[in-house]
Amino acid sequence: MDRIDNYTLPTANCKYILTIAGHDPSGGAGLTSDIKTFEAHGFYGLSVCTAITVQNDIDFKECIWTEPKVILSQIETLFERFKIDIVKIGIIQSWQTLLDILLQLKHLNPEIKIVLDPIIKATTGFDFHTDENQDLLNKIWEQCYIITPNYNEIQLLYPEKDIEETTEHIASKTNIYLKGGHRKDKKGWDELYHSGIVMVNIPPNATKVSEKHGSGCVLSSALACSIGLEQELEDACKAAKHYTERFLNSNDSLLGTHKRMENTEVSN
Repeated sequence: MDRIDNYTLPTANCKYILTIAGHDPSGGAGLTSDIKTFEAHGFYGLSVCTAITVQNDIDFKECIWTEPKVILSQIETLFERFKIDIVKIGIIQSWQTLLDILLQLKHLNPEIKIVLDPIIKATTGFDFHTDENQDLLNKIWEQCYIITPNYNEIQLLYPEKDIEETTEHIASKTNIYLKGGHRKDKKGWDELYHSGIVMVNIPPNATKVSEKHGSGCVLSSALACSIGLEQELEDACKAAKHYTERFLNSNDSLLGTHKRMENTEVSN
């Protein structure tokens, strides 16, 4: 057992992963979903709460935001105790708060890899970013290792650009996993843009999937895990998609279940 200040950490070979996201009472999305995904991949999940949502799996009523200073204090306190090399970020109140979080993470660990799921609207239509400031976006992308928007979200980031122009612009600054669940053509086909010039199609493995609340959170969390397992980015994206499809087809309800992945041993 590892010991710090006379207290034991969970296991000797444990690897930690952090989610910075909102709390969904239904457990289908946000922090709870992320932690389930982390544990299924063999990680010990840490969490920082950015918001308390009033929702279930079909109805979103309200979002109560955590004060930015509290979020930053939560992060700093975790880094005092744990070695964190990978983090997944979900809903954040504003682009400025997001940038402040990113800069703090990079200050605490310059080598940290950040997976950002830029959630702008809930499926029910609730708008998380009512104070958009596009001048901040370039700075945000530059701090991230990869972002995971869906087709609806990426169109909202730069309304004056089409999807091709937007992906080209963002890909010059960071990697993009573009989720294809909302595509009108080739539904379920995802796209990875990396290294500034490479585009990889990631087709679905399953012929049919069952819709699930929180599937976007699951994919970005699974991707963070695969990156944390030191898989090459293309392989990590394919593994994340495979895990998400298993989650989608875990049952016929809107709330999926998580099964532990094989060959997910992690070490320091």
